[in-house]
Order: sequence, then C-alpha cells, then structure tokens
Amino acid sequence: MRTVEEHQSVVAGLFKTRAPQQLPLVRTLGLALAADVVAPLSLPGFDNSAMDGYAVVASDLTDATDRHPVRLPVDEDIPAGRTDPLTLKPGTAHRIMTGAPLPTGATAVVPVESTDGATDTVTIRASVRPGQHIRTAGEDVTAGSTVLQAGQLVTPAALGLAAALGLPDLLVVPPQRVLVMSTGTELVAPGIPLLPGQIYESNAVMLAAAVRDAGAEVTVAPMSADDVDTFRATLAGHAADVDLIITTGGVSAGAYEVVKDALAGQVEFVKVAMQPGMPQGSGLVDGTPIVTLPGNPVSALVSFEVFIRGPLRAAMGHPQPDRPRRAAFLTEDLTSPRGKRQFRRGVLTGDSVSSYGPPASHHLRWLASANCLLEIDEDVTELAAGAPVPVWDLR
Repeated sequence: MRTVEEHQSVVAGLFKTRAPQQLPLVRTLGLALAADVVAPLSLPGFDNSAMDGYAVVASDLTDATDRHPVRLPVDEDIPAGRTDPLTLKPGTAHRIMTGAPLPTGATAVVPVESTDGATDTVTIRASVRPGQHIRTAGEDVTAGSTVLQAGQLVTPAALGLAAALGLPDLLVVPPQRVLVMSTGTELVAPGIPLLPGQIYESNAVMLAAAVRDAGAEVTVAPMSADDVDTFRATLAGHAADVDLIITTGGVSAGAYEVVKDALAGQVEFVKVAMQPGMPQGSGLVDGTPIVTLPGNPVSALVSFEVFIRGPLRAAMGHPQPDRPRRAAFLTEDLTSPRGKRQFRRGVLTGDSVSSYGPPASHHLRWLASANCLLEIDEDVTELAAGAPVPVWDLR
C-alpha cells in the first residue's frame, strides 16, 4: 500500500496555478494578489477637515475660552465635495464639514461642539493648536508607495484601500475551477421518494461545499449511474473548462466500480495505508487532473482534507494553505489498527481532545459535529489518556 505522504505528493503534483488575471474588485475577495499594488495617488489627496466645525487661523484663537469666547465672521460654507479653491483670510472662519478640503491659509479646525454653530458670525469658546483636526495630504498613503504585497490575500479592508486609490481591478491568482461528480446507481437526489435499496446523494453537496470553503469555484455534474458509457459522457460534457475533477465512489475492489472501469489506463488506482479512505485514485483525463475518492461520505470528506484541500489552496496562492496542526492531549484511551494512518473525528477544547463517535466511514453524523481530526500514526496501536496526539484543526 502507498503511504499517506506518498499519495499526498502524487496528488499535489497534479495541481497547476492558473495565469494571473486582472479581475474587478468585486470578484477578488479571498484571492491572492499576483503582484504588488503601488498607490497611484496619495491618501488623503488633499488637506481636509477631520471634524465638522470651522476652519480658522489657530493664532486668532489663542485666548479663546468659555468665559472669553472669540467671535469671527463666517465667510464661506465648505461641504464635502466642494471643488473650487478657497482662501481663508486671517480674522475670519469658514464653516467646514468632515472630509471637506481645507481652504488655503487655514491652520486648524475648531469642532462645532466648541462653538455656537452659527453661520454668519460664529462664537468660539476654545483655542486650537496649529494642525489640530486636520488630515494632511498623504498622511495615510504616499503616491508611489507599495500598499499591498504579492501573495497577500484580498480582504475587505484591502478592497476598501484599492477602491479608495481609484483602482477598478486587481491582478490576482484566479480561483481553481473544480468539477465534482458523484457516482452510484443507488443514489437519489434529496426530495425524491426513496425506493428500496436507494439512498440520498450527499457526497456532491458536501464536497462542493468543501471546494467553495477552500476558495475555489465548483460545478456539480449530474449524478452518474454505474454505467461506463454514461459516466464517460457525463465527464466529457462537463470537464472541458475545469482545472480539477473530483469523483466519489466507484473505486473499490468490487463489481460495478464505474470509475475504475471507465478510467483504467488514465488514472492510477491505489490503496493508501489510512483509515478511513483506503481506495484512492489520481491521474489525468485529457490533460485535466482528476482525483477519485471513495464513496463512503466520511472517507470522501477526510480524503478531501488529507489530499486535496491543501494543494488546491496552494495552487491559488494561499500563503497558509494547510489546516492548522498541533498536538493536544487525549482525554481517554484509544486503540488504532496497526499499519494504517487513522484519522478520527474529535472535539478539541483548549489543549485537550476527545475522540468523537465511531471510526467507521459511514458515520457522517459524528463528523458533522467534530471540530478536528486526530491523526494516529501507522505504527501506533494504543494511546493512553493524557498522551499527546497530532490534530488537524477544522475550525
């Protein structure tokens, strides 16, 4: 059998990063920048008021107090967005709003709370320092400076900065496009009454969500029955414009293994020394990478976590593609089969971890409420309570 690390290496080798694309801001959230972002202008672009109040010459208010206010004529009203240039004469004030351009000659802004708010002659009850309540041009960003770096993920704040700099788009590593296919004659779409022997299809919904959660784009192909020609036709009709194909089911050792039968010679089918998720496959179909996962739901999702999620995110330039991993201390005794890497569902609380539910691959309920995977090495058969164990943090 192939080791977990060997199969991880094989699968990771299938992924290719797409060429950088210039995408509109609204399509870049969560993507990695493919180039540094250099500011085309300064922020603020002009000296402006940090308060609603009055633009003044600070020296005109040196002696202003509550008991001895200073009265100044108000010559102009400056709302945010006013574009004509203004000059403040000493001994006067301009009423000004937050973000409005500071008139030439003004050296400070008096908050409206320190005045009577008049529009003709304002009474000012406090002095101000030169520069007080003024946002100076370029104090946040200087034109020509690098404000975002290649490899950085686009966050809401990064989008806000790019928009404030007037950038309509960003050069990013585009998301991987993934096709998810679920196989099995026994599968029925949720909402349709079941006949004896049928089950509701869950893998495609689950894996499509896992792909989206990893940051990639996903297309779900119609379910394929255990018929080679139908499977090939479905694959051919949906796989032309994707970067990765993920299938579930049809890879075990029994009869009616449609994925193995249809892709023999293109996909290498192997057994990996792990539980759950032993039957695996990987290869290229007409040049497109394909990873074939087992059909049991827990096996499928654990296999996605172990083999696909990390390299998928790495191919999109994520600086931290892998799940956080650390040691936690068991709250109970555990046993594990020799010769297989076991990934058990767990609940992580602080530095303690408890195994959660049976280890079998069909117990999806327990995985739905787990927040980590316990990783138990192939040569470990027993672990005592209090022993450290590696965990994959799924939170």
